[in-house]
Amino acid sequence: MVVTFKEENTVAFKHLFLKDYVDGADDSYAVYTQRDLYERVFYALEKYLAIPNETIGRYAYVRGAAGNTSALLLCQRYFRRGRIDPANDTFNIDPHIVTDCLGVDPEDPQPLPPALDGTYRNFTLKFHKLINVTIQFQLKAINVQTILNNEIPDCYTFTITITFDNKAHSGRVKIRLENHADIKECKNPSVFGRGDNSFRLFFDVIVILVCSLSFVLCTRSIIRGLLLQHEFGRFFRRRYGRGVALSDRMEFLNGWYILLVISDVLTVLGTVMKIGIEAKNFAGYDVCSILLGTSTLLVWVGVIRYLTFFQKYNILIVTLRVALPNVIRFCCCVAVIYLGYCFCGWIVLGPYHVK
Repeated sequence: MVVTFKEENTVAFKHLFLKDYVDGADDSYAVYTQRDLYERVFYALEKYLAIPNETIGRYAYVRGAAGNTSALLLCQRYFRRGRIDPANDTFNIDPHIVTDCLGVDPEDPQPLPPALDGTYRNFTLKFHKLINVTIQFQLKAINVQTILNNEIPDCYTFTITITFDNKAHSGRVKIRLENHADIKECKNPSVFGRGDNSFRLFFDVIVILVCSLSFVLCTRSIIRGLLLQHEFGRFFRRRYGRGVALSDRMEFLNGWYILLVISDVLTVLGTVMKIGIEAKNFAGYDVCSILLGTSTLLVWVGVIRYLTFFQKYNILIVTLRVALPNVIRFCCCVAVIYLGYCFCGWIVLGPYHVK
């Protein structure tokens, strides 16, 4: 739901701030004339100033987000000195880059109509040495759809950057919109008739207790295996006068227990973070999903251990374990050949690829 909310807002921003934008046309969306570039820049600014009156979604301006106390920052980057004369096959370019910026602020409490606020229209672009034009601003929104799942809504801060890319100087200025979302806890949340999450919390606590018990038991077994290994090594040196090979000593360590310990630690950490997210004390969705997803993968891999209790499956697993070193060597050889083809294709076909 978090990812969906961000992606849907990104699509909405593209339709709102990019003139004549069509879904799926990100790679081909561009302008080819100076007039069209000015129109796209001013169109985005006018739509930004008219957000309270035009958008279906509820958004709020973030004042001072542009770094110079302005809500929106309009910048152009260009070479400090540039002169290109194709007729005489000459050019004179200073590669040092200069950045000119103009701050734009919506009126308070309501923005003026675009026709009355024309300060940004005095912004002149230096096309002969222009690298790119950027429009950067922030908007705030609240993901209220989580209420349907008995969760307190999250507050979002969207950092939106519109880039008009002219670094190729090919006569085609590519336009793209990038959206970065920061999630945080809302201030003084109030939801009337909010559902009860006691059962979900109870289930999370049970998961933590079971995984903690599994962690303690597996750790105890690993420690006892290490003690037995040490005792066996000491007995072997005293009885036969030589040490025990590493492969023989590893027989005392059960790899499945180590796998379970790692899985239990990841599950406990992920579940604790999940409880914090639901209580709106934490907003690390990415870290939580990585921990729980990895622990789930390890749990399912651990299920293979129980197949060794059956004779037919045990033969297969033992065969795989014996053949694993040779399989890894084969995969390394295949990977080297594959990388060779990749680098060859990159060098030969790279200049002909759009990206």
